[in-house]
Amino acid sequence: MVFEDKMLTYGDPADEVRKNTDPLDAIRAKCEETEHCVHYKERLELCEARVNSRSNTTEECTEELFDFLHARDHCVAHKLFNNVK
Repeated sequence: MVFEDKMLTYGDPADEVRKNTDPLDAIRAKCEETEHCVHYKERLELCEARVNSRSNTTEECTEELFDFLHARDHCVAHKLFNNVK
């Protein structure tokens, strides 16, 4: 057990970075670039710009945020489990 710990500690730093990165982050980034997700992301950004341009508003971008997250997570769901060991 101690030998394995030393191997992990003294291994290549690049290997540690690869081991510590979450594949979910990379898949989410790729999915956000798909045509379907880009559409929802643009709608969210337009809503955020509209809300931030007003000083007194009760409008929120909750619906647009949920639409974007749903589209992104739908894309992620089909790709994530290919990377799980």
